[in-house]
Amino acid sequence: MKKYLLIGCSILFFGCNDGDLQIETVDFDSIEIVQSCDTVSATTENVVFKINGDEALILTIASGLLKNEVTASSLESAVPGSSQISYRIFSETVTSAYFCDSPPPLTPTVLEEIEAEGGNIIVTTTTEDSVTFTHTIQLSGITFLNENGSRITDLQVNEFGTVTTTAE
Repeated sequence: MKKYLLIGCSILFFGCNDGDLQIETVDFDSIEIVQSCDTVSATTENVVFKINGDEALILTIASGLLKNEVTASSLESAVPGSSQISYRIFSETVTSAYFCDSPPPLTPTVLEEIEAEGGNIIVTTTTEDSVTFTHTIQLSGITFLNENGSRITDLQVNEFGTVTTTAE
């Protein structure tokens, strides 16, 4: 009987791990600045990101979603699909140098990266001078599924931010 008790206690002791990351929300609403390493273009795929301390939300926007013309209605791109969204947690505060330097710095390191499993990127384009176009990017119904199988879903439409392009 002691043998079974010892085995049972061992399983409980070694089976628990308080070191696992538990993500309950992905919130970048308070961060207003949308960053990009390259000039955002209406003719190519674009990677834009927001940084919140040791977290980053990275959008890969499909070519053609940003247009140098005013849109009467919003354009949408499904995630995953032609557009992607990634959420990363780093070992320490991250800066744009991590994304823009080649090669990237050795620190911080990525502790966890989660790809969005569903949702939409919604873009509305306006202009004031027919040369510079402002693209308002919104995220809708974004769902992340981490390696533990926990689902993080935001069913609201949230404003990600704005980027500008210039007619060439």
